Amino acid sequence: MKRFAIVLRYELKEYFTNKLFMVLTAILAVLGVLLLFLPRVVDMSGFTGVVIVGGGSGEQETKGEEEKPVYMYLDLAGVVQPEILTQMFPDTAWKEAADEDAVRQAVESQEAEAGFVVTGAAEYEYYVFNKSLTDRNAASFEQAMKLFYRMDYCRSAGWDLEEITAMYDVPIAVTENVLNKDSGSNYWYCYALVIIVFMLIVYYGQMIAVSVTNEKSNRAIEVLVTSTSPNSLLFGKVIAGAIGGVFQMGVVLGAVLISYQVNREQWGGMLDMFFHIPGEVLLAFAFFGLGGYLFYAFLYGAMGALVSKTEDISKSVSGLMVVIMAVYFFSLLQLTNVDGQVIRVLSFLPVSSYSTMFARIAMGTVAPWEVIVSFLILALSTAGTGILGAKIYRMGTLRYGNPIKISTALKDLKKSE
Repeated sequence: MKRFAIVLRYELKEYFTNKLFMVLTAILAVLGVLLLFLPRVVDMSGFTGVVIVGGGSGEQETKGEEEKPVYMYLDLAGVVQPEILTQMFPDTAWKEAADEDAVRQAVESQEAEAGFVVTGAAEYEYYVFNKSLTDRNAASFEQAMKLFYRMDYCRSAGWDLEEITAMYDVPIAVTENVLNKDSGSNYWYCYALVIIVFMLIVYYGQMIAVSVTNEKSNRAIEVLVTSTSPNSLLFGKVIAGAIGGVFQMGVVLGAVLISYQVNREQWGGMLDMFFHIPGEVLLAFAFFGLGGYLFYAFLYGAMGALVSKTEDISKSVSGLMVVIMAVYFFSLLQLTNVDGQVIRVLSFLPVSSYSTMFARIAMGTVAPWEVIVSFLILALSTAGTGILGAKIYRMGTLRYGNPIKISTALKDLKKSE
């Protein structure tokens, strides 16, 4: 235990005295805080829909009116009603063009963001300089054209359009009573947490593998194994990596979540889908995420011991990466069906429960016994992986030359026993 503590202290010192590690942690945390405090210092009412009281003067409001995007239109069919366009395109300024060339020139010079030439009761041409992926102008103008057509048709037939519209668009009162989980609201923060734990495993696992291989390549391992046990070395590296990863993620994630809670009103709750995470989900994420990290970190350490050169690490961990990537994509794909059989099975497998179980807790129906059994399986599997990883690490530390295949390492272990 004493040797393990020495290795752990040394490895932790490597993390917390690393300027890049600490500076990156600080930058990410500060950047997250600054972004979430932005609505307090910058008028983002156009984006958030929340107007800060006392945040602007009459002069600023007038300036906002002047900065409305300009849309041009040319009515060759005599059907356009500007007041309808203003209602269907809020926060825009509409100007009528003299001819089609005026519309084209205004759009080409970017004096107008878009232009519409109505050539018939149910026909129009749309002009835009650069069409973005989120451009909804044509779809909105199409709805306006349909409304113009209905108004003209009803007027010529002597019908009351408002009466007909009221009949078709009768308002329905609905009261939602979600008795368990609202998957639609919880989907995005689950998505983000799955990505975070995946990045944690891959990034820190790779660091552990590189650290082990570096010690072999510079022969430092020969000195280390004479002064301490391989088990202490591997467990010290993995636990130190876990503490370093939890510290970095905890600082950044904690700063972001707290900052959002402080500024939630200024954001109008629009980022709840990412940052308004229930405590039980964060607790499950912490336990299962840490368990999953340790499970894979021991394997990364063992894989690092099977090679003598850092350039061979990618070959050694390729099989492990395939498993991690497969679990990652399956987890994301199954978020839309958290009560399905596939994710139920994945939530009990140690290779995948680190991401699928807290997703089920957040979005689906899961019994307490399922959470307990899943965590026990993960904990026992992590302990078993740690023991197996330590044996592979002990066997591979003093073997140099070509990379050792995992199948060969397992056969050698079986023979030695």
